[in-house]
Amino acid sequence: MIYLNGKLMPIEEACIPVLDRGFIFGDGVYEVIPVYSRRPFRLTSHLLRLQHSLDGIHLKNPHCDKEWHDLIAQVIAGNDGDDQYLYLHITRGAAKRDHAFPHNVTPTVLIMSTPLLPPARELLVKGASAITASDNRWIRCDIKAISLLPNVLLRQMAVDVGAVETILLRDGFLTEGAASNIFLVKDSVLLAPPKSHLMLPGITYDVVLELAAANNVLHEVREISEDELRTAEEIMLTSSTKEIMAITRLDNKIVGDGEPGPLFTRLYQCYQHYKATVMRGELSC
Repeated sequence: MIYLNGKLMPIEEACIPVLDRGFIFGDGVYEVIPVYSRRPFRLTSHLLRLQHSLDGIHLKNPHCDKEWHDLIAQVIAGNDGDDQYLYLHITRGAAKRDHAFPHNVTPTVLIMSTPLLPPARELLVKGASAITASDNRWIRCDIKAISLLPNVLLRQMAVDVGAVETILLRDGFLTEGAASNIFLVKDSVLLAPPKSHLMLPGITYDVVLELAAANNVLHEVREISEDELRTAEEIMLTSSTKEIMAITRLDNKIVGDGEPGPLFTRLYQCYQHYKATVMRGELSC
């Protein structure tokens, strides 16, 4: 069951006009929200990021927070599985094809659910491989825009060589992954690139930094050079659907000793404990 423009319906019945600006121009934004035990994870943070994206493309939010909460609850209840991930998709709506914003057009609002499956155990035990590429995307990566063709092409580069992610470099510095944020460990210190218009402000990125601070993990948020990335003791990626994953091979070269490192293991355990606490309702999510 999905929500589309005021109605809950089976996804097979959903239709969007061909003149929708999301289809014609990629004129819209999206948000992905993990759901554990039927509880949306960090919903307030996700809705704040959605608002940031809407502001970035000058599109009025079609719903207040309470309405989003109610709609999200309906979609969760309408689908099987305790663990899901929700995809929110908002476009400027359908109008005559013209680059300029149309007037008095109702936005298209879609919410759909997909089963949320944990990463394969082998990836958690052995780590995953990644490649690097030049970050050739636009410079407003902080907007979660639906026009994702550059990300798609960059991610496909990884798929084509059997890797899980493409790690992006711009002007000699790390930005993020094609669909993730990237952390690394250098001299036993957890490093994260700073939030800017060149990267998406990840919700899991925030959680990892909070857990690092709460568990006395030495960490710094600063620009990270390509050389630091390539000589890192550990590399890990974070995202709403993959949570935390160790990268043990980069561009077909071993990272560290080729196994998930001690800091990844510690942060992964902290994350799972935090998530379980939220799922039990002992912490606000």
